[in-house]
Formats: sequence, structure tokens, C-alpha cells
Amino acid sequence: MNTIELPILLEINFQLSDEQATIDMGGQLADVVKRELKQGIVVYLNGDLGAGKTTLTRGFVQGMGHKGHVKSPTYTLVEPYDLNDWQVYHFDLYRLADPEELEFMGIRDYFNQNCCCFIEWPEKGLGLLANADVSINMAYQGEHRSIVLQAHSELGQQLLNVLNYHEYS
Repeated sequence: MNTIELPILLEINFQLSDEQATIDMGGQLADVVKRELKQGIVVYLNGDLGAGKTTLTRGFVQGMGHKGHVKSPTYTLVEPYDLNDWQVYHFDLYRLADPEELEFMGIRDYFNQNCCCFIEWPEKGLGLLANADVSINMAYQGEHRSIVLQAHSELGQQLLNVLNYHEYS
């Protein structure tokens, strides 16, 4: 399978102790987007099945103001959340048979200034997705989750700088 190679401008690592810590990390990302960036981002989510990609996205969506259930888009490819001034799209491309399916669903229309796109299995949409501002690589380490956040744009770098500052101040 192809991988997506993007320049890494900044990288930070966190250890998350449990599911709630993963949700909280998503909430922190949402807080930075709303209060500091004030514009949408594109996030690629990488990790094995069950690594916490949807859990982290749930924390982000709830942090952006969604009050209802946040479900995995495994069978629908995308789950949209229309939240006042924001649009959040959670993509799960695991079951994507052909990248051209993304073209048919108008994938390029999802990427704009007020949209936050979280994309699981981005390598399946190679060549059709907007470049990531941030990649989040998740893995189990014993009972905990290890996450590595990598900034690939100035916007991503700004997000990680603010996140890192709040974590250690």
C-alpha cells in the first residue's frame, strides 16, 4: 500500500492513559482550532484498527460543540457534523474499494476554510485528498496509547505549538 509522504515541520509526542484521555486530547485540539486558529484544518489519522482514531475524533467533534452521538463512518465513508460556524467531517476510508469513489462523492468540496476534516486511512485516498495540516499517528503501548502529532503546514505547526505550550505550562 502507498504511504503519504509529507514534510514534517514539528513533531510532538503524548502518552494517553485511557479512553477518556484520548477524548480529552481531541477536545484540546478543538479548543485550539476554535480559539487560536479560527479556521478549519485537515488531519490524517494513522494507526491500527482499535488504536483510538475514532475516539480522538469524537473528542474533537464534541469539543467543537456537538452534543449528540459521534459514530464511526466505517460504512458511509464520511460522517458530517454541522456545528454553527463550523463543519466537521470524519472520513473513514478503510473500506474504500477505489479512490475514484471519492471523486464521485465530491471530495474536494469538503476542504475549505471553515471545515475540519479528520481522515482515517488517508493512504486509500492518495492523490485525491487535500494535504494534511497535521498527521496523528496512534499506537498501543501496553495499556496506554502513544500518539505522535506531526505538523505538515504552517497552520499545523501553529496548532502543535499552542497545544504543546498548554501541555507544559
